[in-house]
Amino acid sequence: MTRKIRVAVLFGGRSEEHEVSVVSARSVMDALDPETYDAVAIGIDRDGGWHVLPGGPPVLEPGASRLPAVEPAPGDEVSLALEPGSRELVTGTGPEPIDVVFPVLHGPFGEDGTIQGLLELAGIPYVGSGVLASAVGMDKAVQKVLFAAGGLPVVPHAAVTRKQWSEDPEAAHAAARDLGYPVFTKPSSLGSSVGISKVKTSADLDGAMDEAFRHGPKALIERAMEGAREIECAVLGNEDPVASVPGEILPASEFYDYRAKYLDQGTRLDVPADLPEETRERIQALSVAAFRAIDAAGMARVDFFVTGRDVVVNEINTIPGFTKVSMYPLLWEASGLTYPALVDRLIRLALERHQG
Repeated sequence: MTRKIRVAVLFGGRSEEHEVSVVSARSVMDALDPETYDAVAIGIDRDGGWHVLPGGPPVLEPGASRLPAVEPAPGDEVSLALEPGSRELVTGTGPEPIDVVFPVLHGPFGEDGTIQGLLELAGIPYVGSGVLASAVGMDKAVQKVLFAAGGLPVVPHAAVTRKQWSEDPEAAHAAARDLGYPVFTKPSSLGSSVGISKVKTSADLDGAMDEAFRHGPKALIERAMEGAREIECAVLGNEDPVASVPGEILPASEFYDYRAKYLDQGTRLDVPADLPEETRERIQALSVAAFRAIDAAGMARVDFFVTGRDVVVNEINTIPGFTKVSMYPLLWEASGLTYPALVDRLIRLALERHQG
């Protein structure tokens, strides 16, 4: 009898995307074939503690006004054995072997290369990109530099640090004027549209920048691509990545903010998007090019703005939302890969990558 693959699903975390991670992890756990995988749920609380959750990630209650968080029970603490090659969890009852980790962590301390570095030190295979690509994928300002260097069209923007803002706010105001109002402001290293603001006049810029800096030390000011369609495309693979069919986001609110992504029922995802074949092929080619530009692996979602035949790369996300109604799995389902098959494929890619 073939031994089951032991998968540690790692979720929660210290970032402001904690709740989104919990919901994504619940979907991943439910999709794992019990005949093939032995799954263990590890929730990271908001203080950074690791806990084994025998019941798995909490389930979102119907009609809940917010997403659930990890609620660890006393005495369930767990750590990672850092002896290279040991591939073990250290629990109160002794070591537990694991074969692969599936990080479903969004934002800082999970998607930014920190967890990936820890797993590299421990010699444990894991789903998704390595340290470099994870770090670059988390920093929207840096990834745009790499995209532009690789010849990819990017959204006109300016990066501003908190120190620059405090010492010379007029420089940021000048950058916003040069880009042309309206503009968007956002933290450079956060996802799920947390801390993002649409700024229509210069009088509103100060408050929007303060909100962005509340979530991190660097912010972006980006030209609002008025009238553009928001298109997303999924990428899957290691050395030979492939792109899914593209999908379109039609947000219920003025733009695709946190509420539109996770709480509003009016937001619509059109998968596949109604696009000319030439535009679809360009989006798929640019998605693979963006994936390779940051040296990504496993999975990523690439976001675009499309106006007529013009296609502009917005950003790449190395651990996209992974609920059953998130765009990444929906794109692959429309491309012929079911959610359980996608989860299985990602685990196989992780093991393949670790074997070199």
